[in-house]
Amino acid sequence: MAEKLVVYDSVFGNTEKIAEAIGETLGDALVINVSKVTKEDLENLKILFVGSPTRAFRPMPATMNFIKGLEPNALSGVKGAAFDTRIPLEQTESGFLKFLIKLFGYADTKIAKALAKAGADLALPSEGFGVSGTEGPLLEGELERAQDWARGILNTLAYIQW
Repeated sequence: MAEKLVVYDSVFGNTEKIAEAIGETLGDALVINVSKVTKEDLENLKILFVGSPTRAFRPMPATMNFIKGLEPNALSGVKGAAFDTRIPLEQTESGFLKFLIKLFGYADTKIAKALAKAGADLALPSEGFGVSGTEGPLLEGELERAQDWARGILNTLAYIQW
């Protein structure tokens, strides 16, 4: 029953670390794995961050199932923000993989579209945070960048009464 909620899925712990950094910046936010979110967690919600690792150019199935499983307009009046962890395009050596990334994208945009479809008002463009390989670790400075991104969203939404 928090007003601020950060929902994440994580395979190797990198997305969880980003979610925790965002939650720390938000203050009294609930940071929870997507598999543990309850209907009560969504009550009185004002801002929702949802993140997933990018796997095969998309979010983890549990992340999309969570969003698609929400009641129609469940996120009406909620400010939404999407994020992912990914191997950045500029860190990719394979030309073919770069082509596929440009073609199919990353998880953040798919999460953002699903949040909007569920009724959320997207706070800012979604964001991706870099990992050095399939299992990570996070690239240097990414936790701080996640905090700055979350802080920017809070500043943008400063008119909301917490």
